Amino acid sequence: MQPQLFRRFPLSQMRMFHRQRYTSFPSLSKAESEEDFVVCNPANGQELCKVSIVSPENVDTIINRAQTVFDSGVWSKSPAINRSKVLSRLARILESRIPELAKMETLQTGRTIREMNSQLGRLPEWIDYYAALLRTNQAFVAPTQGKLLNYVQRIPLGVVAQITPFNHPLLIAVKKIAPALAAGNSVIVKPSELAPITVLEFAEMTLEAGLPEGVLSVVPGYGHVTGKAIVSNPLVRKVDVTAGTQTGRALGSIVGANLASFTAELGGKAPIIVFDDADLESSVNGAAFACFVASGQTCVSGTRLIVQDKIYDDFLARFLEKVKSIRSRMGDPLNPKSTMGTVISLRHLRRIEEMMQRAKGEVVIGGQRMSGKSDLDGFDFTNGNFFAPTVVVNVDREDELWKEEIFGPVVVVKRFSEEQEGVALANDCKYGLGAGIWTSNLSRAHRVSANIQAGLCWVNTHHRNDPSSPWGGMKESGIGRENGMEAFEAYSQSKSTIVNIASTEETRQNDDWFAEVGEGQRYG
Repeated sequence: MQPQLFRRFPLSQMRMFHRQRYTSFPSLSKAESEEDFVVCNPANGQELCKVSIVSPENVDTIINRAQTVFDSGVWSKSPAINRSKVLSRLARILESRIPELAKMETLQTGRTIREMNSQLGRLPEWIDYYAALLRTNQAFVAPTQGKLLNYVQRIPLGVVAQITPFNHPLLIAVKKIAPALAAGNSVIVKPSELAPITVLEFAEMTLEAGLPEGVLSVVPGYGHVTGKAIVSNPLVRKVDVTAGTQTGRALGSIVGANLASFTAELGGKAPIIVFDDADLESSVNGAAFACFVASGQTCVSGTRLIVQDKIYDDFLARFLEKVKSIRSRMGDPLNPKSTMGTVISLRHLRRIEEMMQRAKGEVVIGGQRMSGKSDLDGFDFTNGNFFAPTVVVNVDREDELWKEEIFGPVVVVKRFSEEQEGVALANDCKYGLGAGIWTSNLSRAHRVSANIQAGLCWVNTHHRNDPSSPWGGMKESGIGRENGMEAFEAYSQSKSTIVNIASTEETRQNDDWFAEVGEGQRYG
């Protein structure tokens, strides 16, 4: 039996709760751990729940059980059509619970409910995509020489591990879990200790959909203890992590020692190039979304705004008016009218404050922690981790704000003259995950995109995502890709079966390498 990791919180109660009454989720059974960590609401500092930490010893037990389940074939060798049906049921269950899960996401991350409703509403698409892929994906016959039939199949890797972050707790987990399950693996997930609730709930939904016990295990704990124990286990054949670049390097060295596969979506410092022929209103609105959605806590957040000379002053004036509008309508994250929420924790808030104190540029708006009451709804910002949307100009290319990931609602703005200079500024970064281009010139759009060193490049939009679209970075932004066929294949491996189809007589005549008479022969 799989250990009892999480007992479902009755989601129906979500319709009745007020945030001050939201005090507890059932945690892991004490049989699995003697320690807890506390999950708090970043908007007011109040405790949401306690979740029990899975010890390194119990991590090994869970992984061993996952390997046993894999070896049994109950999921790994289940026909593709059966796996597809389970995933389709899971997508419908998830779809029916989006409103309640969105509230949970807002409570544990501090992101606004408008963001979480929109984001979570699309999650069933990822599960549906891989369910459909299972029904349509085909093996192939390789054109092998000689009288040989060589058919190639995709088979699962075994036990795979996923380390997921706090900024998009359920989205990133589902993006990783869906292809891993579709391929037939046993999956171990360690969610962020800052926002584990929805991932734990999702694990319960998989059982309701018919996923066999032990195929998916969610293992809460701290990264340096529980996470390290997971990726160090030699039974784990692949690790897929979304984290900072430093964490990715540390985990990658461990994974490499075990000769396991590694996918890492790491840091980012996305540039947005706005050319003088861009539609001004659209580019201002698009840049504001890129910079401040999720309070800037995305790896593709538009943190470097690079604007061409001719429109720089006009663009900046309009952009600052947009930022003022965002700031004036911030409030309770559960208020559907609230525009922007918190950063995830006090520690993260203080890091942003320290970076702003060291900043050498000119802060033209924002730049500090928020306090007092909201103009929108009277919500008190004082006990929450709210940082005002911030714009900094006149930043040097050697300054920290230009070079390092902030992971908060802070954007630096820099001007450029010629196209080549704009591209050079965009590429002047150790990261290469996302980038944006705003222009009405079709030739320029394709030309500049081709020269941008990033795994994702949006033209006249930003942060578009789809289950079919590969997602990943260049340079220090990581290795490998999420989404699409690439992810499915990364969670499986090819297996060639080569069958001699020659007649018995032909085989006797032509395939006796150690024949006593004449030279040994072997065709193909």
